[in-house]
Amino acid sequence: MPIYEFTKTGVTSLNEATFNSVGLQERRDLQRLLREHIDVIALDTLIIAEEFGEWEDSKRRIDLLGIDKDANLVVIELKRTEDGGHMELQAIRYAAMVSTMTFEKATETFGAYLTKIGKTDQDPRSTILEFLEWDEPNPSEFAQEVRIVLASANFSPELTSSVLWLRQYDVDICCMRLKPYSLDNRLLVDVQQIIPLPEANDYQVKFREKARQEREARTSKADFTRYDLHIAGQTYKSEWKRNAIFLVCRYLCQHGIKPTEITAIFDWRPNRIWFVVDGLLNASEFAIRASQVAASYDPRRWFSEDDELVHADGKTYAFSNQWGGARWLMAMALLKEKFPDFKIDFSPVS
Repeated sequence: MPIYEFTKTGVTSLNEATFNSVGLQERRDLQRLLREHIDVIALDTLIIAEEFGEWEDSKRRIDLLGIDKDANLVVIELKRTEDGGHMELQAIRYAAMVSTMTFEKATETFGAYLTKIGKTDQDPRSTILEFLEWDEPNPSEFAQEVRIVLASANFSPELTSSVLWLRQYDVDICCMRLKPYSLDNRLLVDVQQIIPLPEANDYQVKFREKARQEREARTSKADFTRYDLHIAGQTYKSEWKRNAIFLVCRYLCQHGIKPTEITAIFDWRPNRIWFVVDGLLNASEFAIRASQVAASYDPRRWFSEDDELVHADGKTYAFSNQWGGARWLMAMALLKEKFPDFKIDFSPVS
């Protein structure tokens, strides 16, 4: 739909333009302008990096990387093209690659970005904490999700179909259309969120959740297999999967392995293995301190009784009890491989 100028004497449609026709370049101009005014396409977002690409095996770079008020990472991809190209595929790849970023890595990245743009007097750590309204870092709450924002002059049917399909499977991705118009040698840009439509967003969220529940009901194949577990000559009979992996990790920590060493081998979920607080605490003290560290702390999701907590390096660790499926099997295999001296083995109970 065109944009019209209304005057007392008539109605005139504005001339559509392209960013290319007015000499606006994708990175030098469009990216710079949106970097400084990111609320145009992503409200309540703090940009922490531009052209981010700190991974060893790829030269790909995220146009803009941010953090939102919920401490989620925000991957922002920009295109001047009229159809968006294949930006949704790029963005998904980037989101996966950046999903393991920690608070400390984000602070380091933000510091380098501030230096790049000449704001060396700004402290990256305190700026992020102030933005998130945190008194201190909450590693267990940081970067739990990655949002994707696609911004382009337009989007092809193939791209929008892909985005709608991804949203059905709980990928937080949106499309922001930046439609340029010319008026008296000025460039005007009509900015609209086209996916999801703002007025239909609540309905779509409810519809997506209903569809997810129905899909899970149709395909649920919950595995309630128990396992016999062997650790250094000790045998534990008929253990649930979550108990089995906890027993392995607690045993390792009781015999000289640090919790951080265990975290390092689970590189797909580094922030969700342990809930960590400072001090050597008992269960009641830990519960109080954990609730202060993260208001969303739920003791039902952690092994946090007195005989379950792990103490190391002046800290208290509670191990996650959220395990199951193929990831559990992979994790157990990794523990067996990485710590052969402990003779870890497990087998399903008939």
